[in-house]
Amino acid sequence: MACTTYLTRVLGYLALHNRKLSPRMRAVMEAIPGCVLVSVVAPYFASGEPADLCALTITLICAIRLPFLATVLIGIGSAALLRQMMVF
Repeated sequence: MACTTYLTRVLGYLALHNRKLSPRMRAVMEAIPGCVLVSVVAPYFASGEPADLCALTITLICAIRLPFLATVLIGIGSAALLRQMMVF
């Protein structure tokens, strides 16, 4: 996920560094890494696994109050911990 996000930033810069972007295009380019992360993560929540749904809830609550890095770390940690605790 990190490599894909980083590559979208770098490739976008390399492809568009000589061009003047409109405000709308700039907003689109800034949203791309988030879209990549959502497309990678979203299928796990469609699975209906209780541990993943609980981790999603925890991550959403953290996203309201905490910075991005803290939210990502808590989301990954809570998913791992809840998957271990909810093994049948």
